[in-house]
Amino acid sequence: MHISPESKKRIQIVLAAAIAIAGVRAAYIIHERRAANARERQTKELPLNADYYVTPKKLHPYDLKSAREITKRPVWVKEGYRYTYYPYDAVRHHADFAHDAGTLLPLQQLQIKDVVTDVPPGAAGQREILAIFQQDGKTYAFPIGAVKGSDYTIYSDEMLYIQDPHELYKHWPADVWAAIDRHEVKPGMNELQADFAIGMGIPEKSADDSVKTVNYPNGGKPLTIVYREGKAAEIKPGTPA
Repeated sequence: MHISPESKKRIQIVLAAAIAIAGVRAAYIIHERRAANARERQTKELPLNADYYVTPKKLHPYDLKSAREITKRPVWVKEGYRYTYYPYDAVRHHADFAHDAGTLLPLQQLQIKDVVTDVPPGAAGQREILAIFQQDGKTYAFPIGAVKGSDYTIYSDEMLYIQDPHELYKHWPADVWAAIDRHEVKPGMNELQADFAIGMGIPEKSADDSVKTVNYPNGGKPLTIVYREGKAAEIKPGTPA
């Protein structure tokens, strides 16, 4: 079969194009495989955050009787400087809502003596659910929910640990726990550790997910912490409220 020079040239062009396309495809496949292997190696090299596997127990209270389960064990405050407590008259069974006595401290350990209801000012038809505790020989109360008719809303599980956080997060280094117990924040701490040390924080808006700025009231000694990749990178005095 005779093939003209022009046909040969066309066949050569087609073959060359096919070889080039095959080469590009092979190079792309090799590149993707290498990239996938690199991602897999990187994933394997990243240390697992043990905090993600901590699941604190909860009581799931749904009425006054079930809420009183917290009286059977010590509890620890999850977010310091967030929850206000009030003087409580155990004889009159009444909290002095007009005069707050302070805010619960970071990881403050409490022994709840009772859970009761009381009527706050201006709350028609609604009663506060109060946890009663003693401190320095005096009796205080702080709200852990509300009840209206037979409808209970109780959020003690969100406010209090019923297990010692030192045990829940025993994988943290000793120096981190020592700083937390002194209510100090050190560079390299994560946000949960800082919350344990100095209480609630108020994050600022950020367009960069890897950088987060959080302002901490810190019981009147405000701090601003900049987290980079989840770790405290900058710790500086904040602006008083």
